[in-house]
Amino acid sequence: MKRIINGKRYDTETATLMGDAGHSYPSDFEYWREELYRKKTGEFFLHGWGGPRSGYARRTGQNEWSSGEQIIPLSLKEARRWIETYLDADKYEEIFGPVEE
Repeated sequence: MKRIINGKRYDTETATLMGDAGHSYPSDFEYWREELYRKKTGEFFLHGWGGPRSGYARRTGQNEWSSGEQIIPLSLKEARRWIETYLDADKYEEIFGPVEE
């Protein structure tokens, strides 16, 4: 997926996949999936998609919702928080370097 957001290009084909997370199965209305990417510039972004009762839902009419998909730019702080939440400590240190005990 490719998007231009605030004059910057975000492309899942050219960025590096750092990790992914999700909930449930694609047939579930609450299903969601997110992939964290890092651009060559070091910037992070999420590529996320989900069902009609997920945070990625899009409105298609009055009281009508459908599955949706988005690219969401992340600050370094937001990327760290996402990684701490969804990935393990080894992956965190692989991306950001060793952390003191």
